[in-house]
Amino acid sequence: MFRNIMITTVAAAAVSLAGASAQAQSTVKIGALLPMTGQQQSTGVQIAAAIRLFMAQNGDTVAGRKVDVVIKDDGAVPDNSKRLAQELIVNDKVNFLVGFGVTPAALAVAPLSTEAKIPQIVMAAGTSIITERSPYIVRTSFTLPQSTVIMAEWALKNGIKKVVSMVSDYAPGIDSEGSFKDTFAKGGGQILESIRVPLANPDFAPFLQRARDAKPDAVFVFVPSGQGGTFVKQFIERGLDKAGIKIIGPGDVTDDDLLNGMGDQVIGTVTAHMYSAAHPSAMNKAYVAAFKKANPNLRPNFMSVGGYDGMHLIYEALKKTGGKTDGDQLIAAMKGMAWESPRGPISIDPETRDIIQNIYMRKVEKVDGELYNVEFETFPNVKDPGKAKK
Repeated sequence: MFRNIMITTVAAAAVSLAGASAQAQSTVKIGALLPMTGQQQSTGVQIAAAIRLFMAQNGDTVAGRKVDVVIKDDGAVPDNSKRLAQELIVNDKVNFLVGFGVTPAALAVAPLSTEAKIPQIVMAAGTSIITERSPYIVRTSFTLPQSTVIMAEWALKNGIKKVVSMVSDYAPGIDSEGSFKDTFAKGGGQILESIRVPLANPDFAPFLQRARDAKPDAVFVFVPSGQGGTFVKQFIERGLDKAGIKIIGPGDVTDDDLLNGMGDQVIGTVTAHMYSAAHPSAMNKAYVAAFKKANPNLRPNFMSVGGYDGMHLIYEALKKTGGKTDGDQLIAAMKGMAWESPRGPISIDPETRDIIQNIYMRKVEKVDGELYNVEFETFPNVKDPGKAKK
């Protein structure tokens, strides 16, 4: 089992592998590419913590094979992801590649996964096209259209007729913008303006001023996990809340990891998403309690369950193959797999290798002195809308 995954460095991982070389033939090696530093650091920290928790609960041996996880920090930079994946495949001879905090990282590694016939488990990135880029990709996170289409339908039914769209200018942002706009416009809604914000070190203030000047009912927003706190702070500083403008969007903007720091001004914000730390199931209550105990002062977010469920998928696939790590056999074992997650029931679509899951409408409320995304409506077994039409 790995050593102190929360602070593992590339160097430490290499030392770990060197020490384990004697048992290489009997060890299943999982290479995790995660942004442990940089703007998407919270994503890496959450997924790493969830991987550690899963292994603490389920052991570091499955189907007679020892499991060793090697984390490498790609900083969410695609060139780093590609280079580090190559090292993991060639030098460390990993059997799985997992993680992928952002879509460009997942896409950069897809050709390597195909060439090496190694399963690539996408635990975070949410652009629809990802699973189409390699027959060895399986996703345990989400696709943005799963949430944005439902968000658009809800907005139309709840008096929101005029919207400014504001998204980060990269594949997931464009994906969320397109799926929301298509559904909203078809239902009679009006998109007053479509604003794309630079992904790196964004200053939302000038864009928010443009949004306020347009006088919409709401701003539909997508920003990657970790940037929601900055967006909400600047939204309030620019007085959009006092102007009666609502925030709507997928759940990244009210990320559980950052929500308590956003202040009471965010109470009432409605989002559509696949997980909330306030999900009322017994399994999730146990998951949140165990996660907090293992990681003081850290609340699990939606990225964490992508990591937790990704490890479940790997363990169950290895059980099905009797510990064999042939890539084709593992992918075949994963197709159609279904289980109960802390987020609710999920399954892997046997045709697309993408996740099928519940999407929840949530509203930010104060519960026992803390802010939570409280679910108030459930849409069961949602496929990616684009793939569902194919």
